[in-house]
Amino acid sequence: MSHRRQFLKEFNTLHYILQSAKNIFIIGHSNPDPDAVGSVVAFSQFIQKYFTAKVTIGCYDPFPEQLKQIMSENEFRNPTDLDLKQFDVVIGCDSVDRGFNRVIKDVSKSCVTVVIDHHHDTITKADLFMNDANYSSTCEILYNFFVFTHKEINKKIATALLAGIMFDTGAFRHANTSSETLTTAANLIKHGASISKINLALFSNNNVETLNLWGRALEQVRFFKDVGFAVAVITKEDGVVKSGEISNIASMLSTVPSIKIAMVIYQADANRIKGSLRTEKHNNIDVSAIAHTLGGGGHKLASGFSIPGRIIKTDDGGWKIQ
Repeated sequence: MSHRRQFLKEFNTLHYILQSAKNIFIIGHSNPDPDAVGSVVAFSQFIQKYFTAKVTIGCYDPFPEQLKQIMSENEFRNPTDLDLKQFDVVIGCDSVDRGFNRVIKDVSKSCVTVVIDHHHDTITKADLFMNDANYSSTCEILYNFFVFTHKEINKKIATALLAGIMFDTGAFRHANTSSETLTTAANLIKHGASISKINLALFSNNNVETLNLWGRALEQVRFFKDVGFAVAVITKEDGVVKSGEISNIASMLSTVPSIKIAMVIYQADANRIKGSLRTEKHNNIDVSAIAHTLGGGGHKLASGFSIPGRIIKTDDGGWKIQ
C-alpha cells in the first residue's frame, strides 16, 4: 500500500478557486508527453463543463500529433502569444519546472497560481501546491480531484486521463503502477475510455520507418558491462525521430536483466541533442540525478535531458558530441 497524500484540504481550496475564477490558463510542460497533455485537456474540459470561467490551454511546444486521434478537439496556445496578465488563475500540470515556471514570472500580482505534479524533484512553488511522487501520474491526481467534487466524468475526460496514466506507467508495466492506479484505470474505462484505442495511439502506431529506426538504434547499442550501462545513439543520418519513440526504446533496453541503466540520445535539431534515461525499480538507481547533471530531470526510474551540440559519427564506428 503506497503512502499517498489525499490532498483533501487542497482539493477543497482548488474547488473554491475554480468557482471564483473568471479567466484560467492551464499549461503543460515543454515537449509535452501524454500525461502533460492528458492532464491539461481533461482539466480544461472539466472546468468548461462545470464552472463558468473561460479556459485556455497552452504549452511552449505544439500539441503532439500522436494524440490527435484520441484528443482531436484540442490545440495549444503558445504563452509567448498571450497576454498573461489577463488570467486570474494559472495552473501548471506535470513537470512544472519546464514551462509553468516561466509563465508565472509574467502573470499579474493578483493571479492565483496552482501546481499539480508528481515529480519528486519539483522546485517551482505556487499559491496552491499539490505534488506527490507516490502517484503514477498527474492525471491520476486529477482523477482524485474530479471524484472529490462528486461531478460526473464523461468519455472525453476519461480518455484524456487514462492516456496520461497509461503512458506514465508504460501501459501498467512500470513499478509505479499501484493497486490504486489500476482501480482508477478500471473506473475510467467504465466512464467510456477505450484502453485499446489509447494503446494504439501511444504504443502501437508504428510504421515501417519507425521500426527501421528502432532496428538501427538497437544495432548501435554500446554496453558497459562493469556498470550495467547501455547507451544507444541515433544520429541525424539515421532518420527523423520523435521523443516518444526514444522513450520506448529506452524502456525496452531497461528490461534486459544485465542492463541497470539505459540511455538513448538523438539529434533533436541542428544544434540540440535530447536524451532519455530508464531503469527498473529493483536496481535502486535514481536516473533523475544523472539527468540533473545534464540540465534535465524527471522521475527516479525515467528521466530526460536536452543539451546543445551535434552527434558526430567517428571513423571507428563510434560517435562523439561537438
